[in-house]
Amino acid sequence: MKEKILRRAKELINIELEALREVKNSLNDSFYKAIMTLLQCKGRIVVAGVGKSGIVGRKLSATLNGVGVPSVFLHPAESLHGELGMIQKEDVFIAISKSGQSEEFNVILPFVKRVGIPVIGITANPASELAKQSDIVISVKIEKEACPYNIVPTSSTTAMIALGDAMAIVLAELRGLNIEQLATLHPGGTIGKKYWLKVEDMMLTGPQHLPVVHREASMKEAILEMTQKRGITSVVDDEGVLVGVITDGDLRRLLEKSHDIFNLRAKDVMNTNPKTVTKDELAATAALKMENFGITALIVVDRDLKPIGIIHLHDLMRAKVI
Repeated sequence: MKEKILRRAKELINIELEALREVKNSLNDSFYKAIMTLLQCKGRIVVAGVGKSGIVGRKLSATLNGVGVPSVFLHPAESLHGELGMIQKEDVFIAISKSGQSEEFNVILPFVKRVGIPVIGITANPASELAKQSDIVISVKIEKEACPYNIVPTSSTTAMIALGDAMAIVLAELRGLNIEQLATLHPGGTIGKKYWLKVEDMMLTGPQHLPVVHREASMKEAILEMTQKRGITSVVDDEGVLVGVITDGDLRRLLEKSHDIFNLRAKDVMNTNPKTVTKDELAATAALKMENFGITALIVVDRDLKPIGIIHLHDLMRAKVI
């Protein structure tokens, strides 16, 4: 039974993969014209669809907004009761319908045409009424649905979602979207935290948090500092400039070689090539540096290479930066 279920699931996914290949291979001048029309839009992109196509339309509208392209979703049925007022002369209208024969579109498309805005139709039926009333038609015709009776929209909705994603991302790239803008659009999520949260926002400062010993300090002093402050200490010279760090890993390696560590000084044990960050770097950059070097904390230094704080991997994890 288990193998039969898994085999059938894989067969159905393969049908949808084939639908994606079909829609990819069908892209032509219509897609290009649609993108250029959307690029010139000075208003909003109004997306409409009924049933499963409506769900696809909501996803497209949400994705457009997520990449900084103003968009609204219009339910065709509700539009017949006053919602058409949201459509303005500088907008572009995208109508999504597999059959292209939804009665609601037969009512609202003439209104949209009277407003004088471009209509982009996305349908599997290029001979439909929707296609006839659209200025640009993007055909999403697939061989078969994943439904065993070839009725329930499955492969077709997958293909339409992929097409919508391609439209949104291509359009965003042409509009010059960069990672800083994307982070601004997603300030409360993981994306935003990765690209606007800086080391300064996460680092610990002050004598109670920042571990510091002089390079002439005894190992007893260094170990006490490390024990009180998360297993690491910075080592500085007479000017307070960072010259090294000692981690609990350094101590373990030292104990493997010698048991007489208390006759040593910090300068004898420290790593003279410490990994550091500045307060203006992204917290995500600090996390990546820790990951690459297999360490759990970084000393934060100023322009003069003097320690001003420390940032820990566990704090970054709790903040969901990684």
